[in-house]
Amino acid sequence: MSETSTADSAPPPASGAEEYVALDFANSVVTLPAGHLVDFLDTPGDANRWLTAHGLAPADAGVQEACARQLRTLREHLRALFAARVADLPAPPEALSAVNSALSGAPTAALLYWDEESGPYRAAPCPTDEILGRALAALAANAADLLTGPDADRLTACGSPPCNRYLLRHGRRQWCSTRCGDRARAARAYARRTHPEAG
Repeated sequence: MSETSTADSAPPPASGAEEYVALDFANSVVTLPAGHLVDFLDTPGDANRWLTAHGLAPADAGVQEACARQLRTLREHLRALFAARVADLPAPPEALSAVNSALSGAPTAALLYWDEESGPYRAAPCPTDEILGRALAALAANAADLLTGPDADRLTACGSPPCNRYLLRHGRRQWCSTRCGDRARAARAYARRTHPEAG
C-alpha cells in the first residue's frame, strides 16, 4: 500500500498557501518520492484536524466519513480547476458545478421547525452539516478568488515529479518546497553526468 498515515515526511506548506487556504486544501494530498501518499483528509479525524487547524471547524465538530468524503471530493474538483488553469485548458464542467454548488450550499439561516408541544421554532438542521457547509463554501470562495484574482497567473504545478502540489510562483521558483527543488536539481545533475550528449 502506497499510502502513509504520518505527515512527518510531508513537505512544508507550498508558496501561497499562507495567502490562500484553498491552495493548502488542494495540496492536502501529497505524493512523496517512491510513490508514498499522505492524505490529510483520509479519515474523519484527519479531516476534522485539518479543518480545525485552518480555522474552519471547532475541534469537537464531529466530522463523519460522509463529511470527509465531501471534502475529498471538493478537493479533487479544485485540483481539476487548478490543473486546467495551469495548463490553459477549459475547466471541467463537473468541477465548476461542484465549486458553485459549494459556494451556494452554505446555510445562511436557521430553518423553521414545528414541535407538537411547543409549536414553531428555528434551528440549524445539524451543527455538523452547518459547519461543513460553511467550510466547503469558504474553501470554494477562496479558490474562486485565487482563480479570478491577480495571483491566478502565478498559479503553477510543482516542477519536481512525483510531487502533485500547486504553488504560487515567485520569480523563477517552480517547486513547492526546498526539498522538491533539491530533488529536481539532483535529477538534472545526474542526467547530465549519465547522458552528457543530452546536456
